[in-house]
Amino acid sequence: LTAVYVIFTGGHTTEILRLLSCLSESYSPRHYVFADSDEMSEAKIRSFEQKRAETFSNSQFTLDRIPRSREVRQSWTSSVVTTLYSILYSLPLTYKLKPDLILCNGPGTCVPVCISALLLGLLGIKRAIIVYVESICRVETLSLSGKILYYFSDYFIVQWPDLKEKYPKSVYLGRIV
Repeated sequence: LTAVYVIFTGGHTTEILRLLSCLSESYSPRHYVFADSDEMSEAKIRSFEQKRAETFSNSQFTLDRIPRSREVRQSWTSSVVTTLYSILYSLPLTYKLKPDLILCNGPGTCVPVCISALLLGLLGIKRAIIVYVESICRVETLSLSGKILYYFSDYFIVQWPDLKEKYPKSVYLGRIV
C-alpha cells in the first residue's frame, strides 16, 4: 500500500510518528509531506526511519515539501490565497504518489493534500482513503483542520469521549498517541 503521512512541527510530528510505529511494513513506501518552512520534522522523520530500518530491512520512504497553507496568526483572507496555492502545489505531488492511504493529525498542511487526493478521486484517477486523527490536545473542540476534514475524511478519529458526542461521525478509540 502506498501511504502518505502529513507531518508538521512539534506535537503533531510526535503524535503521527507514534501512530506509524504501530504500522506494519506493508505500508511501504511511506511518503512524508510537510511544510517547506518545517525543519524540525525532517530530522525527526529521518531518525524514526533510521530506527525502523533496523527492524525492517526493506524500509523505503520519501520526503516532500509543500508550501505552508496557513501561518500562525495569518489573516483569514490571505489564508484562502495561500491555501489555494498550496493545493495547486499539492496536486502534481498527489498525482505522482497516487496514495492508497493518507494519514494526518491536524496540521494545516494536511488540508491541501487531502483536497488534492479528493480531486483525484472525483476525476476517477485514484481514490485514497483519508484517515484523520484529531490531536490529543483537542479535548473539547476540533482544530481548524479537523473542522474542515470532518466532512471529507473516510475515518475521523478523536481521542476524547466529549468530542465523539459532539461529532457523531467520529470514531473514539481512546487515547491512541
